[in-house]
Amino acid sequence: MTDTTARSITLIGAGLAGALLAILLARRGWRVDVYEKRGDPRVKGYQGGRSINLALAERGRNALRQADADDEVMKQAVMMRGRMVHFLDGRQQLQRYGRDDSEVIWSIHRGDLNIVLLDLAEQAGAGLHFDRKLESVDFDTRCARFVDERDGSESETAFEALVGADGAGSSLRAAMMKQTDLGETTEFLDHSYKELEIPPDANGGFKIEPNALHIWPRGHYMCIALPNDEKTFTVTLFLPNQGDPSFATLRTGAEARALFERDFADAVPLIPRLEQDWERNPPGLLATLYLDRWHIDGRAVLLGDAAHAMVPFHGQGMNCAFEDCVVLARKLEQHADLADAFAAFEAERKPNASAIQQMALENYLEMRDRVDDPDFLLQRELERVLQERHPGRFVPHYTMVTFMLIPYATALHRSEIQREILVAATRGLDSLDAVDWKVVDAEITARLDVLVDAA
Repeated sequence: MTDTTARSITLIGAGLAGALLAILLARRGWRVDVYEKRGDPRVKGYQGGRSINLALAERGRNALRQADADDEVMKQAVMMRGRMVHFLDGRQQLQRYGRDDSEVIWSIHRGDLNIVLLDLAEQAGAGLHFDRKLESVDFDTRCARFVDERDGSESETAFEALVGADGAGSSLRAAMMKQTDLGETTEFLDHSYKELEIPPDANGGFKIEPNALHIWPRGHYMCIALPNDEKTFTVTLFLPNQGDPSFATLRTGAEARALFERDFADAVPLIPRLEQDWERNPPGLLATLYLDRWHIDGRAVLLGDAAHAMVPFHGQGMNCAFEDCVVLARKLEQHADLADAFAAFEAERKPNASAIQQMALENYLEMRDRVDDPDFLLQRELERVLQERHPGRFVPHYTMVTFMLIPYATALHRSEIQREILVAATRGLDSLDAVDWKVVDAEITARLDVLVDAA
């Protein structure tokens, strides 16, 4: 343990990760200053841009509990038991995420969560500085320059170390790249997304089942809907950028309505402002950000989307960023030297970030193309049976990622083994009646150790 009194740290970005890290460090005795280019959302209202609802899972809740924020956040969260799959013929099927209501995820509005965390950061003693856009950094003199975009005024601040929690378009990352090559690669998905909304019903309640993530899988594209505590649903259409249908062929609200009437017919009556939403909301890009390095000795380090932005299809972007915050706070406590702390943080988190980035991309294929596929559904059925036959040894992929705290890299490695077992055991079958249980059981025992959670 090191004495952190009088040690200071400067965070860039007062979004979710920046606010949470500010709480964790301020409570450990650090002098924390947070700089944010936007105005204070508690005064000006939330201006976060995209409003894709966030799926809060155990990794995120574990971090919130360490900041004493979980109770306040959960007041505004809506439970989601599983995926409610809407088939093309109008049928619906709930595919549970876990075994029961102890294994669920929670839909939370980004703005509401951000405000809760900012209040707690301020109460913990962190200094919050809004309307301060990072313009440049002199790493040699340890001086950061900020601009207030409202009037163009500039200010400078000295720093001991900078932490970039300023998202995929990180200004700190750009400044670090001028100092040293971080090995940055951005891979854009050939799909984008558009947001729509399901309003409350005439009585002010939810129009469809609230305790589920609704999904309309249609092969190369899909629609999802997540509940909000205001009894609305945020609807997100994921569509290719080119081809038919795509954002290239759907240019007007009327063309969008025609697609919905053909492929998402049961959703059409739920979205009264479909055309208006379509024409007002620009498409959002989807990308994965890879870096070879996340830090410059003890002067600067990146976390969350600034270090490893990912596509949203596993609902783990926020949860991963929150886990980053917990690990960085722990490393800063364990290492007196900032360079050692940042290096240890990167060494622990980078393989896990890579693993969840890969799993998020894989999950898009599963969500849009497989959740209504008979082979996939049979494998899911076998997965549940094997979970009961081999408790603690055969743990479903989704459970490892979403309800446990084991490293993401461990979850990916075990998931790949388990997928091989599931595919081999169900090949050519249309039910579990003909499964060779002796072979499957032997394979599991030979290839999978009993899994201990990393609580």
